[in-house]
Amino acid sequence: MTVRGPDFVIAVVDDDQSILRSLEYLLESADYAVRSFTSAAALLDSNCVHEVDCLISDIDMPGIDGFQLLEQIRAVRPRLPAIFITGYPERLKQLPSLGDINPRVFTKPFRAEEFLAAICESLASSPR
Repeated sequence: MTVRGPDFVIAVVDDDQSILRSLEYLLESADYAVRSFTSAAALLDSNCVHEVDCLISDIDMPGIDGFQLLEQIRAVRPRLPAIFITGYPERLKQLPSLGDINPRVFTKPFRAEEFLAAICESLASSPR
């Protein structure tokens, strides 16, 4: 199943500019609209949480980490699909229970095809 197109908005949060740019290029090449943020606070301050269809977030960031970001977003968007990325696989042991919706997690580096497939699956199974 292909779930793509500019009708879907993906929020990407990562404090590493090179990763952020790479994800922007990858997602735009798959025809997604992308909103990029260098911190969780920047996303939360942007007031665009209600317009995004999927969240992609690094786990380890200064200030609000990816887990905390998802908890805050789930307060207003409880069914928003989320995908975490991390360069530190040991952090996966600290993944908090998030109810019946568990985010997908990718360890850097990851295969672009698998990553895009996970986004597609998340969007397909999420109510809009």
